[in-house]
Amino acid sequence: MSNIVFYGVAPHPPILLPEVGGNDSKKVDRTFEAMQRFAHKITESGADTVVIISPHGAVFRDGVAINGNETLSGNLRQFRADISFTYDNDLALVNEIIKQAGKKGITALDIDDTLAAQYGIAAGLDHGVMVPMYFLDRAGIKVPVVSISMSLLPFEELYAFGAAVKEACTSLGKKAALIASGDMSHRLTPDAPAGFSEKGTVFDRTIIELLKEKDFRGIVNFDTGLAETAGECGLRSIIMMLGAADGEEVDSEVLSYEGPFGVGYMVAVLNPLGRKTASLLEDIFNGREDKIRKQRSKESDLVSLARRALETYVREGKKIFPDIGDNPALKEKAGVFVSIKKHGQLRGCIGTIMPTTENTGFEIINNAISAGTGDPRFDPVEPEELDDLVYSVDILKPPEPIENMSQLDVKRYGVIVRSGRRSGLLLPNLEGIDTVEQQVAIARQKAGIGTDEPVQLQRFEVIRYY
Repeated sequence: MSNIVFYGVAPHPPILLPEVGGNDSKKVDRTFEAMQRFAHKITESGADTVVIISPHGAVFRDGVAINGNETLSGNLRQFRADISFTYDNDLALVNEIIKQAGKKGITALDIDDTLAAQYGIAAGLDHGVMVPMYFLDRAGIKVPVVSISMSLLPFEELYAFGAAVKEACTSLGKKAALIASGDMSHRLTPDAPAGFSEKGTVFDRTIIELLKEKDFRGIVNFDTGLAETAGECGLRSIIMMLGAADGEEVDSEVLSYEGPFGVGYMVAVLNPLGRKTASLLEDIFNGREDKIRKQRSKESDLVSLARRALETYVREGKKIFPDIGDNPALKEKAGVFVSIKKHGQLRGCIGTIMPTTENTGFEIINNAISAGTGDPRFDPVEPEELDDLVYSVDILKPPEPIENMSQLDVKRYGVIVRSGRRSGLLLPNLEGIDTVEQQVAIARQKAGIGTDEPVQLQRFEVIRYY
């Protein structure tokens, strides 16, 4: 059985601490009291190590960062509180986690002060670690701590990484308490720090119910668009924690939930019962492969062309030619965007607003290759990734000028913003983009246009192919 003796989800708002929040801390009394109970349960568990996952550390897209300093330290001075934290790091466990993650094909690396300086990041403890640890300190828990950063890997890999943490603890005989640090939606009310979205409450309510029902599969398969719209920060930490509980029967208890500042704070624990249950790990990966196979079996001719173009270029270094045939969509001239996703996450998107070749067939080929190998936000696609990719193709209709944002519809129209030589474009009907204001703001950001700078607006429609 697993050597992890406690699993928990802890919020991390600094305002929760009286030394930071002052009188405002009283508005989260239920969370404060629940965190005291949370710490007491860790004491009762007999844990000899604390492993904590935070979304505010060194977050990487393609791997997991673990603090590799011999001593872990940090303070809350940036929140105007003279509170410091210092812990011994369990470096043997850090190394074993990295080893076990590697066996699952997941890159994990330890980042100490020297390596952090090379990346231009800080290796000190962040508030996602320090706020929960404040309550463990108050409870007199004095054990080594392992600080892990949340990652932008696909959810399935995050779950598998959690399983690697479990195997590392078992291998070394560590009795560990595993804490997933994370707040819920940051968009619960009109005065919330990230603005308001009606999806915020939906997200929080759904996650709470899934945890109560111990529906690990439901959380791993959670709608990424809903999560993004809700403006949450804890889902990935939770998934990593759940992976460590894979194959183990647990009781689930939500100790508290509240959101007085427009941000949801949930305190929850999973109590291991010492009995095995069916593992989801293999099913989760098999389900992912089945989903890709089904999607590809229904893909349109245009999407098939985009996929074959990138696969041939990556594997053979060659550019294919389009078989136009009788497909009228491939014969016309139009701007084209090709979007590539890997396990629900964007992997590349490149396009042309106006046609640059003799027909959309060549336009698709060129932009598919550029999306997979030339999007500056991502590394070029590797051959071993090709089987995990899904594509969509947008054929753009000619843009038309508009006078103001009232003439936009985020589901129907894409937008182009221009200021001098700078321009930014955003496609319509994208996951996580629910308002015209969001759409225009992101297009401005892509173009490097300030929020107060005047712009000219254009809108366009697309025909989207899957």
